[in-house]
Parts: sequence; C-alpha cells; structure tokens
Amino acid sequence: MIQYLFMGNEQTHPLHETDKNIIDSLITKKTPEDIDYINLARLINRYTNFPGEIEIKNDIEKILNFWKITKNELFSKTKNIWSKSFRPSNTNKDLVGSGFDTSN
Repeated sequence: MIQYLFMGNEQTHPLHETDKNIIDSLITKKTPEDIDYINLARLINRYTNFPGEIEIKNDIEKILNFWKITKNELFSKTKNIWSKSFRPSNTNKDLVGSGFDTSN
C-alpha cells in the first residue's frame, strides 16, 4: 500500500527524493543530451496531474525555460529520440517508473 505525506491538500510523491535529484541535475544543464530530454518528459508526465509537488512542477517549468523549449516541442523531440531506437542503459536506475521497454 502506498502512503502519501499530506501537506495541506498537497501530497508528496513516493519518488520525490529520486526525482528531485534528477531535476537538480537537469536544471543546470546547458546542453541537454537525449537521456536528459527523456527524463524531463517522463517527469512531466508523472507530475502533471499529481496533487502537490509544487516545487518539482516549478522546477520543471524553470528547466523548460532554461532550455528554451515548450512541452510540445519536448514531447515531439522525445518521440523522435525513441523512434530512432534509443534505449537507455539497463543500469540507469534513475529511469524507475519510466515505462520504457528494456528488452532487446
């Protein structure tokens, strides 16, 4: 059973700490790599309808602004990355919950 920590009406996501570390690594990247775009897109999907996590949601917006990319452009870019047979390393533990297929 998953338990959420409540702060008023806001919830803390069970992967908050892991995701915050990823966000912190992305927020200063001047030249993002494919894996960085993939990470940001999956975090947007994870937190878009999640009640709470305002800090992470704000940081996502900061990254989009810093990289000068919209959400639609990001999703288009990641779709293109995946279509070119991109496969993250099986040892990349940061991709927990991304839903990617690691089969060869």
